[in-house]
Amino acid sequence: MRTLLLSAIAGTLVAMSGAAWADTLVSADRDLNMRAGPGSRYPVVGVLAAGQTAVLDGCLQGSKWCAVGNADNRAWINSDYVTSEFSGRRVVLTERPVDSGVTVIETPGVVMDDELSTGSVVQDDDTDLPLPPMEVRSYVRTNAVDPIYIQDEVRTGATLPDTVVLSEVPGYDYRYAYVNGEPVIVSPSSRHIVYVGE
Repeated sequence: MRTLLLSAIAGTLVAMSGAAWADTLVSADRDLNMRAGPGSRYPVVGVLAAGQTAVLDGCLQGSKWCAVGNADNRAWINSDYVTSEFSGRRVVLTERPVDSGVTVIETPGVVMDDELSTGSVVQDDDTDLPLPPMEVRSYVRTNAVDPIYIQDEVRTGATLPDTVVLSEVPGYDYRYAYVNGEPVIVSPSSRHIVYVGE
């Protein structure tokens, strides 16, 4: 089943003929897990390799989870790790313009990471933080701290253990750390990663 799904998704990834030219293409900036559903709790069904292109099917409203492929053969990716071209500029998909024309996908019955395991739609407020201001991202990049290493995937919504020391950003409510070599911004109360930097 997995091989069949991967083959079907791969077939849609770079279908560059006919109507596919009008599709929104995204490319990964690093090897990126593709999942069976919109969240890290879903199994990995493949990898979108760094530099590889895929056809964007659409994104969930108010979420960083987007689908590639089509409704019959869909895999989910985190929009923080792919770029696309909008109005002649290549931007991270999460930062796309409001009027980008990206399809909003309805997913009735799908439990996302930001919902309780009971299926009720209760959002964890600190995992949907708007993009941190440029001065905060710049501060985190220029004030690197010693990295810590964890076995889990570095992604928004992940919870850091209490042993991870969080550093302050002057004048900002959130903290930061370097996890597995990547700068992350973290909610100090829940210890959830709310942003993964470049």
